[in-house]
Amino acid sequence: MAMAKRSFKDSLRRLFLLHTLVPISILFVLFLIFIMINSRFLLINQTRDAGKTIKSAMEQVYSSYINEMNEAAAQDAVVAFTESRVQGPEVFERFYDFNNRQRVKSIMYIIRADGNIMASSANYTSESSDLALQALARRMHNQGLAELAETNHIRFSHDRYTAYTFAREIRDGGVVLGYLIYQLYELDLQKLLFVQNNEIAVVTDPYRTIIAATNNLTQGLMNKYSLASDSKGYVWIDKGKYYSKETYIPLSQWRIYTLSAAEGNRSAYWSLGVFFTMASLLLWIVIQYSARIISTRQSRAIDKLIYAVRELQSGNMDSYVYIGTGDEFETLANQYNQMLQRLNELVAQNIELSDLRRVIEVKHLQSQFHPHFIFNVLETLRYAIIVDNKLAQDMVLTLSRHLRYSIGNERDHVVLGEDLEYIAGYMKLQQIRFKDRLHYREEVDQGAKAALVPRLMLQPVIENTIKYGYRQRQSVSVTVLGWIEDTDLIIEVKDDAGGMSRERLEEVRAIMGSQDNRAPHIGLHNLHRRLVLMYGDRYGIEIDSSQGEGTAVTFRLPYRKEEADVQGAAGRG
Repeated sequence: MAMAKRSFKDSLRRLFLLHTLVPISILFVLFLIFIMINSRFLLINQTRDAGKTIKSAMEQVYSSYINEMNEAAAQDAVVAFTESRVQGPEVFERFYDFNNRQRVKSIMYIIRADGNIMASSANYTSESSDLALQALARRMHNQGLAELAETNHIRFSHDRYTAYTFAREIRDGGVVLGYLIYQLYELDLQKLLFVQNNEIAVVTDPYRTIIAATNNLTQGLMNKYSLASDSKGYVWIDKGKYYSKETYIPLSQWRIYTLSAAEGNRSAYWSLGVFFTMASLLLWIVIQYSARIISTRQSRAIDKLIYAVRELQSGNMDSYVYIGTGDEFETLANQYNQMLQRLNELVAQNIELSDLRRVIEVKHLQSQFHPHFIFNVLETLRYAIIVDNKLAQDMVLTLSRHLRYSIGNERDHVVLGEDLEYIAGYMKLQQIRFKDRLHYREEVDQGAKAALVPRLMLQPVIENTIKYGYRQRQSVSVTVLGWIEDTDLIIEVKDDAGGMSRERLEEVRAIMGSQDNRAPHIGLHNLHRRLVLMYGDRYGIEIDSSQGEGTAVTFRLPYRKEEADVQGAAGRG
């Protein structure tokens, strides 16, 4: 036996090591492959997304200036200013309003066709910049160009440069008066090129002339973009490898080149490889040590016990465990099974006691619903025998049916229509006593009359109405309403017996809401508790009353029909 146990531990340890080494090796290879592929996709996506971001910004700049140039050149104030220097404030107000809303600021010039500078938004200009703009205007005039958009770097004061020019002729009828020129600042264009996760960005015109760039290493002769990518999209800059992506802007025919460094990925591969190798060696040592410890225990027995305990925690009271190892784990499993068996017995006893208390309470409440008017009816009957034999006979028949229904206990639930017939007989006996001083009306839907309700449910409320109503009024009217609301049955008993004060109403509601009522008036409380115990907390009765007017008692019960109740009883049997 001792040799068998040692052999089992050794085989378990070797099996554990073998099944750990293979997943680690596979995981190491898959991890490196995933890192290489993911880094490549990440590099491509970052470079492409940077191009899309810059393209969106550049398209907005280009379209804004094209639209503004066309609208401003045709404005009456600009035409009048170019022709006779009038309405100058309106011209500059429009420009500053437009320029302040732009991410890329500009300098505005108005130059006459003869090269005379009419207006400039620049505070200080150099002679060279003025000559360059005058030459541009003359070139447009000589070549008959209506508009112009081109790259030209012009130096202004304080070492500020403009990188791109928009120009549009100003006409009055068929005569060219001059030209409206916008010079875009190079620094503002460069700011749009700095995008997260991208090292270098360059924007060129259709002739590969650089408009703006974040790095001068991409600049070749004549300010041209000089880099060419290989078949995989890589370029070399100063011995550094970059992935390059070209994005085209159809509106302006500009090209955007975004470059992301690829050398960092290779070093990341080596770093991750070294880290993973060292981590694997350390993990291998830990696994060997753990395997030696785990192999000394019967892991299957432990797993069974843990699984059984977790099932018990989740509410499975049948989570018995069977271990036949013949050692301490089998003894522990037997003790656990005995504990679970005892726990099930205690739970069953608790449920039985709870159900028994519930039944006793319901029966106790039911026993208190007994007619209190029989003596008054008998007294009335005594006089009717002397005065009107036919009336006395009718009273005896009605009273007998009433008592038979009242004291019968073969069913706890009856059809509402049957209980209403009992109420009608009860009210008939009361009307014989009170004559024209008592009125009764019933308005219950036919569907509601088919519902099952607790027997003698409505009588206590109507008894209270008659008992207390005549203390305030000479004449009392009682109305019973009934309808179906979604899945609930609603029954309302209304009267005009004078109602009760707000303080008394709150007192009655408090009595009804308490579980342990010690007040002398327990009728409504018992009725409400009976319905709550039968159907749940959302059901029961509600009472509302206005002093000097009347009271309304509303019953809410689940809508159940006799057919469904019979089927449910058959299923339980």
